[in-house]
Amino acid sequence: MNPSASGWIKKLLVEVSEKTYSETETSEFYRRLKQTGFIYGTNTSVVLDIVKPFTLTEEERCKINLLLSFYFFYKQSQTDAEFTPSLIEYYRSIGNTKQSFFEGLFGDKLSDSTLEKMIHRRIHVEDNIISKSFNYFLINVLLFVDVLGYQQFLKDKTHIKSYVSHLESALETIVFSTIDAKTEKSEYDQNLIKLFESSIRHRNSELQTYESAVQFINEDLEKLYIIDLVCMASWSDRIIDDSERLFLNQLRIDLDLKESNIKVSVDDINTFYADHKDDVAFLSSKNLAQSFYDNSSKVVSKLIKRNSKRLIKELSESKEAMKLLAQSTQRNLTDEEQKKIQSQLLDIFKSIPSLAIFMLPGGMILLPLFVKFIPKLLPSAFDDNRIDND
Repeated sequence: MNPSASGWIKKLLVEVSEKTYSETETSEFYRRLKQTGFIYGTNTSVVLDIVKPFTLTEEERCKINLLLSFYFFYKQSQTDAEFTPSLIEYYRSIGNTKQSFFEGLFGDKLSDSTLEKMIHRRIHVEDNIISKSFNYFLINVLLFVDVLGYQQFLKDKTHIKSYVSHLESALETIVFSTIDAKTEKSEYDQNLIKLFESSIRHRNSELQTYESAVQFINEDLEKLYIIDLVCMASWSDRIIDDSERLFLNQLRIDLDLKESNIKVSVDDINTFYADHKDDVAFLSSKNLAQSFYDNSSKVVSKLIKRNSKRLIKELSESKEAMKLLAQSTQRNLTDEEQKKIQSQLLDIFKSIPSLAIFMLPGGMILLPLFVKFIPKLLPSAFDDNRIDND
């Protein structure tokens, strides 16, 4: 079975043991999935050992784990719908956030071939644009949002787009609160906080506070997932300090979880990172926030450079965006101005396929960086009023 060749989904599902799936509890499946690294954004093995991963690339293992996760919850739901058409319909139902990303696929038949293309585009995100370490840290960490959304879709198809949007916003808000809770913050921690803050403030006004975000997290899997994300955000210098543990304990109380849930989550991430320190790209950095910010900066800079001509053309047709970008070089934009420029930039990105990353879960986090770097990288005619503070 080769996940990089056509026909892999059908062959994989033939190899799946229905008995293994039926005998595996949901909490156990999640734990086993976490042990593969899927929840942490990098995949070192395949869940439930359904496929031996030794000859597979990380990307191929990620494809398999994502597909097997979808299939697990499909089997758990006992729905009468067929698996492949239901999963394609789910991605269609999410709407605009995925439509540009899967451009040209929604008109295809509800076939395994179409689903293979969707999963490839969802994970691959073009290596020539996005560095592997960035891909691990942001995009693939949020893949389980897709899985939770599909699980909800199988229960109730109504308002599924709203559910996914609210879930992403709640997760990002809580993770931001985690970083903000650190006793000692480096320059990179502060930059990361600003990134999250600038993005979350306009992502979903209903979930802009920690309290409202926590209230949205009700399902057991959602709770376990956010605890694992918080542990990953806290894990810097190979230790989770006292202030972060206090935050974790408060989050545990707010989510009505047991102390054992926190202990398991902390132990799991410590074990995974210790066992796979040579396999996970960002573990070479002492600080995850530094790794995230550095990689994000490189990616955004590269995206702007490679699309500069098209960006100039598109921006020239948006006088308000041009004006705000010019003003951002001399002063901080107000919340309302930031919201306007982010909205206009997203409209522009929809017309440039290479910028589809901003349509993905977590993509909004990069917009403040985009606003920061555009004036420095576009031609001087656009940037006459810039004041360098470096």
